[in-house]
Amino acid sequence: MTGGAERGILWIISAPSGAGKTSLARALVAATPQLRTSVSYTTRSPRPGEVEGTDYHFVPTEAFTAMAERGEFLEFAKVHGNGYGTSEPWVKSQLFAGTDCLLEIDWQGARQVRERLPGQAVSIFILPPSVAALAERLRDRGQDSEAVIARRLAAAREELLHYDEFDYLVVNDHFQDALADLQSIVHAEH
Repeated sequence: MTGGAERGILWIISAPSGAGKTSLARALVAATPQLRTSVSYTTRSPRPGEVEGTDYHFVPTEAFTAMAERGEFLEFAKVHGNGYGTSEPWVKSQLFAGTDCLLEIDWQGARQVRERLPGQAVSIFILPPSVAALAERLRDRGQDSEAVIARRLAAAREELLHYDEFDYLVVNDHFQDALADLQSIVHAEH
């Protein structure tokens, strides 16, 4: 970017739970100096190893609701019973400073961003190689009960119906290949 004169690009990465979205997003950001990740707000409890302000901003439901009512979210949604939202002021400050901004959000949030900022975001949907592979990945994570995994798989089937709303599709069959595909997309859009 030349002296902040150009706006950054707003990137959206979406995927069903277990498709590798978070791992790919982190690797892409680590390999792309001009790209920063937006840290979403959520009402869910932290998972083991998650850090406040790095992985999410963990807030009570009442605080989340108040932020939504004040219009502070670029997008927000309820996913698996928890609220998730993206800070609009933070995203806009990054873009106006010429920094690319990555949103790691679900398809509902991606739709809201595209409606709120038409033509201003590049969206990528990460596909698992198959639903069976997705189920295996969710079990391998060892974080969820079978009941939670069943709910996540049902939600994934719904999410997969919306892949055609995205600008790009990347199949995460082999991590390094999927990362190379993401890097190629970023390079092509610049």
